Amino acid sequence: MSRSTVWLWGITAGCCLTLQGSVSFLVRMNRILMLLTSLVGGLAWSVFVLAIAVIGCGLYVRHVTRPYRVDSPDAATVYPVAIVFGAGVWEDGTPTPMLADRVRAGIALYQLGKVDRLLMSGDNRVPEYNEVGAMRQFAIDRGVPETAILVDRFGLNTYATCDRARREFGIDRAILVTQAYHLPRAVYICRRLGIEAIGVGVRDWGVYRYRSMVEYSLREAFATVKAWWQTR
Repeated sequence: MSRSTVWLWGITAGCCLTLQGSVSFLVRMNRILMLLTSLVGGLAWSVFVLAIAVIGCGLYVRHVTRPYRVDSPDAATVYPVAIVFGAGVWEDGTPTPMLADRVRAGIALYQLGKVDRLLMSGDNRVPEYNEVGAMRQFAIDRGVPETAILVDRFGLNTYATCDRARREFGIDRAILVTQAYHLPRAVYICRRLGIEAIGVGVRDWGVYRYRSMVEYSLREAFATVKAWWQTR
């Protein structure tokens, strides 16, 4: 029992003696304090185990996907298609900076002859929010022919994008395009689902706000554990 717990017990006991004058009451209070101490210790242990699991899973996924990740379109080998993951649009329907950078990398792959087609995958469940439409138009405006662009309006998350690319579009070989912090999980999921995938990691740290990248990276750490569980 820690000093703080002993001190708390002593204060509580003194008050109880004064107010209750009951030995049995002190026994009950002692049991309650011991239970609280046990619960706090158990919570700390649970947090420790969770942290080890999250860090270990992240390191594992980064390790097994390392041979399949490159940091520029120039370094990619030739594949039939590039899958560009959605990353949000503004209220006016234009791509967010993160999404625009992903689409630019996809365009570069096409212009370099690394892929023949681009699959734009994102959220377009309702007409008011058309992520894939914005991605498609962004690419067309920069010289990619409409015939070279596929869209998946139900690519609601990383797993759905990889799963639907395989099941709905028959893709079994692809270059994945997303930010570097997200790329290990994307490559891991796609390869576990049967797609021979490599990935191009778009720069992120030093490009977007530091606070945003911290939030994205923390969320990604837990999402990686979920990805491992989904594809185990």
